[in-house]
Amino acid sequence: MAAAAALRGGAVGGFQKHQQQYHSHSQIATGGQLSNTCFLTLSRHHAILPWNTNATMRSSCPSWPLMAVGTTKAENSDTQMAEPFVSYELLRQKLASGQWESADEETRRLLIVLAGESAIKRNYIFFSEVQFIPASDLKAIDDLWRSHSNGRFGYSVQRRIWNKVNRDFTEFFKKVAWMKLLQGSEIEQYTYRSFPREFMWEFGDSTPEGHLPLTNALRGTQLLSSILQHPAFDFVEEEDTLKVGGIIENILDTKQSRGSVNYMPEYKI
Repeated sequence: MAAAAALRGGAVGGFQKHQQQYHSHSQIATGGQLSNTCFLTLSRHHAILPWNTNATMRSSCPSWPLMAVGTTKAENSDTQMAEPFVSYELLRQKLASGQWESADEETRRLLIVLAGESAIKRNYIFFSEVQFIPASDLKAIDDLWRSHSNGRFGYSVQRRIWNKVNRDFTEFFKKVAWMKLLQGSEIEQYTYRSFPREFMWEFGDSTPEGHLPLTNALRGTQLLSSILQHPAFDFVEEEDTLKVGGIIENILDTKQSRGSVNYMPEYKI
């Protein structure tokens, strides 16, 4: 009950004692730390999942109701106990219906639950806890985002963009439009978007690739870095390597075919 009470209160996203409310719209100048208004806050109105600290017995089941409890039992010499699992059905429904902002909130809530009992009690995640989230669960969340956005949203999409800018977070924030160009400046300057009103909750051709889901950068980029570097998304480099290898192979095949063209000799009679 203590964990459930903790999840209902508080706000995600920082180690600060004084956290701002969800609808605050303050901004900070480029080059400083992200303000409390950026990226992560947690809805106070979601249902609570049961939690068990034995992470190895936790399973994922996207098709079950949010409050469902798994029936898989762990046996010992004295008792049998049912282990809970995390459902992604609510996230799937929100993504399928285009409720992008609600889906973003649900994603943050799921990450807190998956990170463990301590994260639930404090109602936000330490970057050091990301490593304990099972790869299968993170990949399930990522798959839902990608499948409902034509491959434009998701953590793996963000990792690919991050890699392309040599893992420079300032450039990454510009690419995914978490920063915006500061108007009226004589030189090119960027500032962070105010959460939530300045983010893009409509999916369309103009929505930047990788814009969602949002991740807290309230006190720096360690949390975001830990998520993007999670082994769940190692397949990104593998796919890119295969893609590059395929392109090189095609180029070599083309050159070889051009070099082996047989020309008919000219005969004089």
